[in-house]
Amino acid sequence: MTSRGTRMADRMPADKICADKIHGGWLGRIAGNMLGKPVELGDYWTRDRIDRYLRRAGALPLTDYLPELEPPAPPGEFDFRPEWRECVRGRIHGSCRDDDVDYAILGLHLLETHGFAFTTEQVGELWLLRLPYLQTFTAERAAYRNLANGLKPPLTATLDNPYQEWIGALIRADIFGWASPGDPARAAALARRDAVLSHTGNGVYGAMWAAAMIAAAFTAPGPRAAVEAGLSRVPASSRLARTVRRTVALHAAGLSWDRTLTELEAETSGLGWIHTVPNAAVITAGLLYGDGDFTRTIALTVRGGLDTDSNGATAGSVAGVLCGAAAIPPRWTDPLEDRVRSAVFGFDGSGISELADRTTRLAADAVSA
Repeated sequence: MTSRGTRMADRMPADKICADKIHGGWLGRIAGNMLGKPVELGDYWTRDRIDRYLRRAGALPLTDYLPELEPPAPPGEFDFRPEWRECVRGRIHGSCRDDDVDYAILGLHLLETHGFAFTTEQVGELWLLRLPYLQTFTAERAAYRNLANGLKPPLTATLDNPYQEWIGALIRADIFGWASPGDPARAAALARRDAVLSHTGNGVYGAMWAAAMIAAAFTAPGPRAAVEAGLSRVPASSRLARTVRRTVALHAAGLSWDRTLTELEAETSGLGWIHTVPNAAVITAGLLYGDGDFTRTIALTVRGGLDTDSNGATAGSVAGVLCGAAAIPPRWTDPLEDRVRSAVFGFDGSGISELADRTTRLAADAVSA
């Protein structure tokens, strides 16, 4: 083992704890995604509308999956995604298919197929082989189209792609953090190599930040330390870094969660509900005000609005690594039935625990590399 590998091993938790934390990351990502999925509908589901629904349902504070209203709301009062009934309390039997989980699975397949020295071109090849075009969106769809037309990175990210700084690369980053426990630098480098297929600027920095934050969560004493470790891997002058630092500062100053998000909304207005920067603020606020509590973290993150399912997934991943699978309340994990739906060819119906075991083996390879 190299000297760097020895230092990395010194920072690693014991094997069983590491495996439990990786499993917690997978469970947290899927549970957070499922929590936010019913209310992911453009900028329709604002913080105010989400809380108005929860008050009507008697579900504030939010401590479980979203409930249905009984009796149902009048037609038109609350609009949901078409598959919302599969994602609400009492109706969940395994996870719904979602791109926020598809990319974690595809990233696992990437690392198993090509190892940690994979190239951006190989990421694109796997997309064409394993991912249906119509299950891609925004920047990923633009890059997929460019790939199909024979273009190579980095042109795949820039040609006819107005979504280069949106959240798509960030949602692909978790696997690189799970597979690099205790090594934020490695996680960020892997995430960057993946992200530049479809993103530039803050879109890439968001992926690097998320991957490094997840890797740091394996050894960090709490969410703030993980957030700041993620920040250390992106340019300090980037808008992403400035916004995350601003969120940390507002939290440290004692502002309420709601007041913090109101301030950040004003400062990031005009970027849109899928841009990486405002969503990174929502994720950061959820993690800081959640203070290491899994339920509070994903609940606050989803109540923060914007890209609710993606944000809930990332915050759930960090919180799941911080606490480990064994500490996630069963009300979040039991309905998942250890089963995940996926559009990635060959992976539909996979066991969540199996995916976590495979990731743990990759993490072990990373330590010994």
